[in-house]
Amino acid sequence: MREAAPHPFLVPFDGSFDLAASPSAPDDIPSKKECKRELAKLQERLKELQEVLYAQDMHSVLLVFQAMDAAGKDSTIRAVLSGVNPAGCQVHSFKQPSSTELDHDFLWRTARALPERGRIGVFNRSYYEEVLVVRVHPRYLAGQRIPSPPPLDELFAGRFDSIRDHEKHLARNGTVVVKFWLNVSWEEQRNRFLARIDEPHKNWKFAAGDVEERKLWPKYMHAYESALNETSRPWAPWYAIPADDKPYMRLKVAEIIVQTLESLKMGYPELASDEQAELSSFKDQLLDEDGPGT
Repeated sequence: MREAAPHPFLVPFDGSFDLAASPSAPDDIPSKKECKRELAKLQERLKELQEVLYAQDMHSVLLVFQAMDAAGKDSTIRAVLSGVNPAGCQVHSFKQPSSTELDHDFLWRTARALPERGRIGVFNRSYYEEVLVVRVHPRYLAGQRIPSPPPLDELFAGRFDSIRDHEKHLARNGTVVVKFWLNVSWEEQRNRFLARIDEPHKNWKFAAGDVEERKLWPKYMHAYESALNETSRPWAPWYAIPADDKPYMRLKVAEIIVQTLESLKMGYPELASDEQAELSSFKDQLLDEDGPGT
């Protein structure tokens, strides 16, 4: 099974991740100009790797993005994948579940959206909402009509089991799972909320509930720390990406995606000798054409 590429923001697989020690803004951040220049190089490389992924049609890649509001999920997905062929990329955003989705288990709605072989799938929020938002707001469980629900600690432990099993099953069957937690600080989120209020073209991004959820920051941080510790595994690693500086965040995300794809050691499909001979015959026919008949 694939080992995750080493990276300073890789969440340990032994459950020792300490959120308080995870930086939201490291000291050695390159300049904005340098970050953009390096990101452009990685975008080109990602475009090349995505073409091979598509042609080989063996692996699929699932990129999971989770974060507090205003961390920059949408802009990061857009920036990092801007050069990827849309035919080979699928982006899904998961918000409040519908009545149909609530009539199934909590993994059902995301399982339906998994990427096909040869494609990159992106989850903007995911099944992890069921151990994050639902853990902070356990009243949401009432709408899920779980028969004989166990105590909350037991219920969420069971969901972690289900997530680990689900991701291991995906890995066994060729889906490369990479998960990003965009670690925005409490102070930076405040600044971005204020910008959404002060700048008219950003007003649409602000919702009254954002302020209420912000009051629950400690509970969310506890939920995130638990989720990352319980589910960061070699076959489905978490990366805790500093998110206070957006150009740096995008650069690090792109870097990890490129490293992951390169670790697959992919190649374009090679034709068998008889297929190559047939291809040569087709070439001769095309070269000998006299033009369309009358």
